[in-house]
Amino acid sequence: MRAAPPQTKPPARARPGRSLPSARLAAGAFALLSLAVGGFQLALAAGAPWGDLAMGGAYPGTYPPAMRVAALVQIAIYLLLAAVVFSRAGVALRRWRTASQWLIWFVVAIESVGVVLNLITPSPLERLIWAPVAALLLAASLRVALSR
Repeated sequence: MRAAPPQTKPPARARPGRSLPSARLAAGAFALLSLAVGGFQLALAAGAPWGDLAMGGAYPGTYPPAMRVAALVQIAIYLLLAAVVFSRAGVALRRWRTASQWLIWFVVAIESVGVVLNLITPSPLERLIWAPVAALLLAASLRVALSR
């Protein structure tokens, strides 16, 4: 008598319009990391003397006015990136879902550039702090991009 083949659990399937839990977790990680980046940029815009930790350390100390505006622009960009990630993961902005299927690759590309820039920065402290954050943002966005 032949033994029955071992039962294998079918792969987890997302409900229509919903992503797998791991994609939602990755989107949450992306959001938390984006909040950290946004908080840092907001502090720079408000005058925190952390210029050594951003933009390759080109503006040590407090940012000049033009760079403070740039820090605020970076916050807006990260809000948009997070919105795309959330939409693609099925967490929010369901009307963006179709566009997010290709926009997420733009997010992955931006995060890839961010990793490279944070690895080659002349500022050792910036590299130490922000390269790992950039790598985690890339990993989270890539996980969401590869979800179904």
